[in-house]
Amino acid sequence: MSSPNPPAPRPVPFTAEVYRARMAKAAESAAEAGLAGVIVAPGPDLVHLTGYQPVSTERLTLLVLRAGEEPVLVVPTLEAPDAAAAAGAPALALRDWTDGVDPYAVASPLLATQGRFGVSDNAWAMHLLGLQRALPDTTYTALTEALPMLRAVKDDAELERLAAAGAAADATYEEILKVRFSGRRESDVAADLAALLKHFGHSQVDFTVVGSGPNGANPHHEAGERTIERGDMVVLDFGGLKHGYGSDTSRTVHVGEPTAEEQRVHDIVREAQQAGCAAVRPGVACQEIDRAARAVITEFGYGDRFIHRTGHGIGVTTHEPPYMIEGEEQPLVPGMCFSVEPGVYLPGRFGVRIEDIVTVTEDGGRRLNATARELAIVE
Repeated sequence: MSSPNPPAPRPVPFTAEVYRARMAKAAESAAEAGLAGVIVAPGPDLVHLTGYQPVSTERLTLLVLRAGEEPVLVVPTLEAPDAAAAAGAPALALRDWTDGVDPYAVASPLLATQGRFGVSDNAWAMHLLGLQRALPDTTYTALTEALPMLRAVKDDAELERLAAAGAAADATYEEILKVRFSGRRESDVAADLAALLKHFGHSQVDFTVVGSGPNGANPHHEAGERTIERGDMVVLDFGGLKHGYGSDTSRTVHVGEPTAEEQRVHDIVREAQQAGCAAVRPGVACQEIDRAARAVITEFGYGDRFIHRTGHGIGVTTHEPPYMIEGEEQPLVPGMCFSVEPGVYLPGRFGVRIEDIVTVTEDGGRRLNATARELAIVE
């Protein structure tokens, strides 16, 4: 591989006021949805709302948000210094508890004695059951269902980070085209992708799919020990986090010259991906993006070989709401970011997928990936 340019400087950090506004908006949205409040466990929601990223353990850590009330973060005493150092800590109250004390007795007075609460999807069952024992008249619903828009609309600073992550993924693709594919294992190329993502500033690599030949017909094939051969179609799908925000892009390359059928299938997927991106504009239902891409593939006779949704949201995680799938009637809003990634998968033969991250603008959509979508020839 050649020696790429060094990574760009880090963006300006989010301030306590940014986190204060996010928590207030979440509490207000919960009240509008008829919820008594929001309960947030360690994970992406907590990072988004407070900037605090603890390890999730059997010790209770919980952010409680209620309209008109000060946000409170319940933490184990031994982790309180780390919580106090988080960027959003000045915008909330800390309540710590020591080993030997019932943490649910500490947390439960912060909640209403009855009512329905939204709870982050990755909360541990033992913690939720502990709250239910302390407050038997309360009920709970997943935040993904109750507040699907909680993290969906990004502000300008978040869009800047997503664009930087997308540019890093693009740079990674440009470099991977220069490496040799034939005669090497899928895992070797995947390791190159991971190293390049890190080189271009990713702090975390979430996936490096390298699906060669028949393995490309499995959309979530993990790079294995298969040796890539001349004549293989190879699906590349890779991404992770840079500055705390996600990248995710897919391109399909060919080792040597493709057959007429391989080129045709790739051209169909490229046309479908273009149709999906062109359908993006404010007010359009998420399902319309799926319909636009799927219509092209169906028209050319491969509808039954497009076996997944057209896209997913992206932000502080690489997969989150909203989802571009039939039945999702949520209208697109400026600031939403999601993938558009149609594919065709022919079992035992090959697959093709092309993916960009797109953000909704005031009058349409803007791709955050800019690499060529034509079928690239590699050696």
